[in-house]
Amino acid sequence: MSWINRESTVTMTLHQKREKGMVSNLLKNGQALIAKQQNSILSAAFVITLASLVSAVLGFIRERVLISYFFTNSKEALDAFRIASRLPELAFQILVVGALSAAFIPIFSKYLAKSKQEAYEISSSIINIVLLLFIVISAVIFINAEGFIRLITSVGFSDSQIVVAAKLTRVMLLAQFFFAISNFLTGMIQSHQRFLVPALAPLAHNLGIIIGIIAFKPIFGIYSAAIGIVLGSFLHLLFQLPLAIKLGFSYRLSLKLYHPGVKEMLRLIPARTLTISVNQLEYFATGYFATAMSVGSLTLFEIAQRLMSAPIRVFAVPIGQASLPFLSQETAADKRAEFKTMIIKSLHKIMFLTLPASIILIVLRIPLVRILYGAKSFPWSATLLTGQAVAVLSLSIFAQSAHHILSRAFYAMENTKTPFKIATLAMMINLTISYIATFILKSNIVGIAWALTISSILHVIILLGALHRRTGGFDLPALLNPIGKMIITTLATGICLWVPMRLLDQFVFDTTKTIPLIILTVVVSSIGFIVYLLFSKLLGVAELAEFRALIGKLGNWQKALTPSAEVIQTDGPSQEVNPS
Repeated sequence: MSWINRESTVTMTLHQKREKGMVSNLLKNGQALIAKQQNSILSAAFVITLASLVSAVLGFIRERVLISYFFTNSKEALDAFRIASRLPELAFQILVVGALSAAFIPIFSKYLAKSKQEAYEISSSIINIVLLLFIVISAVIFINAEGFIRLITSVGFSDSQIVVAAKLTRVMLLAQFFFAISNFLTGMIQSHQRFLVPALAPLAHNLGIIIGIIAFKPIFGIYSAAIGIVLGSFLHLLFQLPLAIKLGFSYRLSLKLYHPGVKEMLRLIPARTLTISVNQLEYFATGYFATAMSVGSLTLFEIAQRLMSAPIRVFAVPIGQASLPFLSQETAADKRAEFKTMIIKSLHKIMFLTLPASIILIVLRIPLVRILYGAKSFPWSATLLTGQAVAVLSLSIFAQSAHHILSRAFYAMENTKTPFKIATLAMMINLTISYIATFILKSNIVGIAWALTISSILHVIILLGALHRRTGGFDLPALLNPIGKMIITTLATGICLWVPMRLLDQFVFDTTKTIPLIILTVVVSSIGFIVYLLFSKLLGVAELAEFRALIGKLGNWQKALTPSAEVIQTDGPSQEVNPS
């Protein structure tokens, strides 16, 4: 018996060692996967898209939690929370996003190809400059929050809402400080063509908000949402920091204002900042017009806009984010043909993904609003009005998606003035239509939705025309013919969505209940998806084959967990030049 026991013990020990080794390899290679370099726009965008999809789901859960907790009993407080986010967001967008998209990533990528050490030296300087400016602006907002809130709200916003919004604003300024640092880490990591960790960071952000609301709502009420945003922004920063350090980032308390790279960034930032200021003015105007309407209108418009923007966040933003480092490498005069081809292909990829999403939102708007936001505290009248706004806004998805590529093409060419001028014109169109709809026609949020849709479509048409001239002209048949095929496919898909939805809703499913409603939505969406793929194949849409090939690679997902020969350099000149 003792011999048998010893043999069993030896066998178990060997088995345990093998299991331990497998787990160790899985963890080790999983870490390698997280830090793995993406070598094309499509693969990088695919990584970001998967993470963005999960983050979008958490975002909808967050919105449902907010509605279920506050919409019925604290509708005024919920509108105050929506308004309160605008001033901190303004400071963040103007300083951080402006610096990152127009200047930091292109310049950092250029220096990274020469010397990693120098790239990180100038990165510390630009971070310090931006953070100092952010602190100054935040201090001004903190002190004058109540006065600023009065400026950006209309007659329907009460004095008590202004006080609450001012307090919420002061809390959320801290969140934007964490975001400022974290987004610079995102730019550095993406410049190394690593996209997975930055794409996963918003998951941590949304989880922080949800935890904050659930944990602190009984004590702090609506202020729990602001606490959750601070927690989420800190987690967003904490999630990215290890990889940034591994890639070579080390913070330096320096201000090299006369370094050529820093001077070049500072030269590019103002025009981009003005462009973002225009976009933010539109954002503030939306809040102003919505607060001139009935209580809760601002919340309804924002959740309609959030539902509409889901395909943009999941598909267009990832492709736009992934494209900037690659476009920045193709701006030389001898690579102009490759640059234009990359823009056209990126636009086609975005259109292939967002056009069917638009028609799904238009046809299934009411079921989707009821599933995502239809808590007991969300009445049927609110569902109908939100659905109408979603349908109108969805007409602009293709335009708002294409904007992410076209604007970044200008930034890659270090041209920030042209997007600013065009954005200003689009803003004037938006504000004019919104004013007429709100104060002359006495419209509800659907009027604001039409203003945004019309101005977005005109914006992208003018932007494309300007880029066409700037680059010496696109191959128009190569640009427009595939888009024409996608539009025909999308219209056919819309018909094949609407007919089964009406039949199933009327004769099969009791859509007053949640489970049948979800089944109806899944079945109809699946029918539309199949029809879209069939028509795409029938019309020879090239993007179908590209995405099929990419999805086919997922069948070999085990290879991603095998040891990689790729080495992440921590010093010396960077060798990570993309071969695309």
